[in-house]
Amino acid sequence: MMALARALAFRLLVAVLLVYLLFPFYYAVLTSMKGGSAIFSVDYWPRQIDFSNYARIFSEQPFALNILNSVLVAFAVVALSLLLGLTAAFSLGRIRFRGRSALLFAVLAVSMFPQVAVLSGMFELVRAFGLFNSLLSLVFSYMIFTLPFTIWVLTSFMRELPREIEEAAIMDGAGPWTLIVRIFLPLLWPAMVTTGLLAFIVAWNEFLFALTFILSNEQRTVPVAIALITGGSEFELPWGGIMAASVTVTLPLIALVLVFQRRLVAGLTAGAVKG
Repeated sequence: MMALARALAFRLLVAVLLVYLLFPFYYAVLTSMKGGSAIFSVDYWPRQIDFSNYARIFSEQPFALNILNSVLVAFAVVALSLLLGLTAAFSLGRIRFRGRSALLFAVLAVSMFPQVAVLSGMFELVRAFGLFNSLLSLVFSYMIFTLPFTIWVLTSFMRELPREIEEAAIMDGAGPWTLIVRIFLPLLWPAMVTTGLLAFIVAWNEFLFALTFILSNEQRTVPVAIALITGGSEFELPWGGIMAASVTVTLPLIALVLVFQRRLVAGLTAGAVKG
């Protein structure tokens, strides 16, 4: 009887958590299919299916181009973060040298500063390199946030790998790059997927740098494009279009999590139990 009560309580708790987490997105979908004064009516079930808000965000502004900009920036940030993070993790996790721990903590300390604290310094760097109003400015600036946790996670995984594998490869004549690509990379796929997905989410959702470094509509990414959505007329509120745009840009993240779900769970739980 107690076991049945515990099972029911656990399922009830899971149901409450699912409702709490999924209801905002569900209500955003409902709101995105409303227009005019219907926005202000509280409905928990769809009374009509109207995709005019979705059509409007693509016809009245270059939203498709904004999505493409976000995709390019996010994939570039992920690729560079994984490449630099993997090589840095090899040095910090497998090579012993003086000051290794201090260097690792310095890398972590970079991510502790809020965006506003580094905004002015990043603005000067972006302007000095001639990257203002360019997507490269976003790739360059986003690395401040994605590289530290990428290096930390990959370094932790790299330290857990057996030394015997590395020593056997060295005896067979493998160099550092061969060790990274042929030996460690296949073993680090769960960690690579985890850190890559987190870096993608950070780059996809970043707003402050994208608002500061980009001026033209054609170069903007989706967070700024959503913030600048206006109504179709002077008296029309933009909430339906904002919800439609928010749902549109959330779906790729949901798809990525579902596709890489198993590797993501493996990357988050690997190394938690030894023995």
